[in-house]
Amino acid sequence: MLDFWSDYPGWAAWRITRPYRWATWGALTGWVGYGWSDPYAYSYGENVYYQEGSVYYGDEVICTSEEYAQQAEQIVTSAPDVSPEQAEWLPLGVFALTQDGQATGPDPTLFLQLAISKEGVISGTLHNTATDSTQTIEGVADKESQRVAWTVTGQTRPIMETGIANLTEDTAPALVHFANGETQQWLMVHLDDPDAAAQP
Repeated sequence: MLDFWSDYPGWAAWRITRPYRWATWGALTGWVGYGWSDPYAYSYGENVYYQEGSVYYGDEVICTSEEYAQQAEQIVTSAPDVSPEQAEWLPLGVFALTQDGQATGPDPTLFLQLAISKEGVISGTLHNTATDSTQTIEGVADKESQRVAWTVTGQTRPIMETGIANLTEDTAPALVHFANGETQQWLMVHLDDPDAAAQP
């Protein structure tokens, strides 16, 4: 299990002392001054789905699949320039990442830790246990659509996105947009604090 205390001392410097704790919708709306009231539902494969090159929200075509990926890229690049050390951060939790639809299979090797600033900026780390590599994540939550998208710092693809409200649940469906134009549905699963589980 990941030990963010020792593996990522930067989080302590950013005053992220409990990375496994995740925010409720009420805490999130109070933290980010976007004026959100009701959360938008992004249930990929259900109310948001791809069909014949188009993306549907409910029964309505909202754009092409290519345009939807471009919108995610625009969300990422619209992030304001915020210094991580000077911003205030609300933890969104630690997630195990798996490709959705796989009921059984190997244990996850990708783990994502996310936090959000008061400006709606997303930051965090992506850790690959198979390669023992860690990369910094950057992105932003879109005020109007409530879509939140991020990518590895310095890269344009792949881009991962979900609804900001999804990140307040035990599991969060997500989309991953790759450089070759492919989009895959993934699943983010919140992990409990291993230290808390070990306490009597």
